[in-house]
Amino acid sequence: MFNAIVVQPIFNLLIGIYSLIPGGDFGVALVIFTILVRLAMWPLVKKQLHQVKAMRKLQPELVRIKKETKGDKRLESMRMMELYKEHGVSPFRSIGILLIQLPIFIALFQVIRIFTSQRDQIANLTYGFLKDVGPIKDLITNPDSFNQTMLGFLDLTKQAFTSDPLSINIVLVILAIGAAVTQYIMSKQTTPQQPSNKSFKEVMKETADGKKSDQSEMNAMVMNKMMKFLPIMMLFIMINLPGALVLYYTVSNLVAVLQQHRILKEDSTEMIEIADNTTSAVQRTNKKATAKAREKQAQEGTVIRIKAKDTTPWKSNKGEKS
Repeated sequence: MFNAIVVQPIFNLLIGIYSLIPGGDFGVALVIFTILVRLAMWPLVKKQLHQVKAMRKLQPELVRIKKETKGDKRLESMRMMELYKEHGVSPFRSIGILLIQLPIFIALFQVIRIFTSQRDQIANLTYGFLKDVGPIKDLITNPDSFNQTMLGFLDLTKQAFTSDPLSINIVLVILAIGAAVTQYIMSKQTTPQQPSNKSFKEVMKETADGKKSDQSEMNAMVMNKMMKFLPIMMLFIMINLPGALVLYYTVSNLVAVLQQHRILKEDSTEMIEIADNTTSAVQRTNKKATAKAREKQAQEGTVIRIKAKDTTPWKSNKGEKS
């Protein structure tokens, strides 16, 4: 079922693009395929970034809820979910792109394996209406004519490092580094700023000394560590994958960075307004707190004066009677 629903459509889209390129170039076809996939995901990307912006907008409210609940995790969770529901925010919606990308990545790996080592399956996987297209018909007749290079020099079926014989493909290494760098930029664009400048070591030391740690602060630090660790892990993964997958992932990340930059830039004015509104809200809260404190002091002073007035005449009358 996975082959019929995911692998075969990707295979036919890719081979269709390949047939339209003069002379056939698998690398160029893969770049075009990747851009088309990212453009198709544009609405989902936009929704995801709107979720990110909405979460940033709600940060002051989340901080206020944390202070008001005073460590009651159950009440805090309930009020947070109510706030999310009120503003139409779903913290889990942002994983939608990952859930779409993962099957594509797995299917693309299988498609590359078909083009490299299972070319006898090309005829079986090709849709009937494509079999009469000239370049595809020739490829079915002569599978070994498939051009697995990009621009005539980069073999996309090879890995960055090969042991037999020992060799290093500099271009694939650069692509792997590009995948890691763009992964970091993508994460940086959408990760909220850390609420404090404390290091993870300092927070752990305070916890060891008996001071209660702020869970949101800890979560932000873990996310920051992951944001730095994930690109390094991705680099080691990429250098051990076929060049076609590395090319796909790098181009996909690059297009994603441009998409996110454009969408976030379009709403930069909104983000400035959010920051201004947040500052004004804090100032108004401080003024209200000061006014309430003064009002409370005034009420206490009035009560004291009233008691004094009630007591003094009573003592005076008692003295006159005596």
